[in-house]
Amino acid sequence: MLLAAGSNRSNFADITVPEWGWPVLIGTISVLLLVDILVFHRRAHVIKLKEALIESIVWISFGVAFMFVVWWMFRGQADGHQAGIEYISGYLIEKSLSIDNVFVWAMIFAHFQVPRQYQHRVLFWGIFGALVMRLIFIFLGVAIIERFDYILIGFGAFLIYTGYGVLRHGDEDSNPSDTKTMKLFHKFVPTTNELDGQKLFTRVNGKRFATPLLAVLVIIEISDLIFAVDSVPAVLAVSHEQFIVFGANAFAIMGLRALYFLFADIKDRFRYLKPAISVLLMYVGAKMLVAHWYHVPTLFSLGFILTVMTVAIVASVIHDRKHYSPQGGNS
Repeated sequence: MLLAAGSNRSNFADITVPEWGWPVLIGTISVLLLVDILVFHRRAHVIKLKEALIESIVWISFGVAFMFVVWWMFRGQADGHQAGIEYISGYLIEKSLSIDNVFVWAMIFAHFQVPRQYQHRVLFWGIFGALVMRLIFIFLGVAIIERFDYILIGFGAFLIYTGYGVLRHGDEDSNPSDTKTMKLFHKFVPTTNELDGQKLFTRVNGKRFATPLLAVLVIIEISDLIFAVDSVPAVLAVSHEQFIVFGANAFAIMGLRALYFLFADIKDRFRYLKPAISVLLMYVGAKMLVAHWYHVPTLFSLGFILTVMTVAIVASVIHDRKHYSPQGGNS
């Protein structure tokens, strides 16, 4: 059943969310998003590698710093320190799984030939929609799990199947505009063929039309909806506390825009990230399968996540150095 903010209980830690917890979390997220869009990205511009790197560091710093806020928030409660471990584990899981989403965005923007200076605005509204969807998913997921504990077995089996699919099919691409949803969108939403800056809507001869950027935004929201079906159950494997799970999801996905501009052009150099993501999905799925009978320690999960991602990145770098010359050709 859905629990009030003042009485939420985690299955892994005997903690209670303070009454001010949710307002502070939502307020912090709102302020960060407003500062980002109104101060740093008010004007459309091409985000260079240096800017993307700085922004990625800032967003990751906010995400990691919130772990200490969680620790402080639940100080003095039984197993309160466990809340911080649950949060950072969920944050790392969401961040790791979201890398795949970044690559999908790159494919979508390339397919629709969206100029780089307009991509950030589309991603901003995409992230905003993702936050709303994640909040709904998380509360529904926790409600279902608390009523039907064995549903975790179904979630676990689904994640293992998804992870196997990622490992088996690799980088198979699909046409993002060749979907029933997009055909339905163009049928019912009057759309122009020309961009009007970074606007989602424009006027032609006094009539209001959607620009192609709105169609791109719809596809991005659909892609995040699909990824949320994987990532939300994965984070629920380490915590059933809505506050912790949503905080981990929110801080992880808010930094995805900067991560996109950082990774989009070099994604092919990290060839082992997709296998790593599939391993994480299957591990979390296995963890959920046995959760009713055995709880895998959260610290072990945290170490496993860090190890898998570190090995994938290091192996990718080593492979890149062996197979590419400094001039970019094959050695």
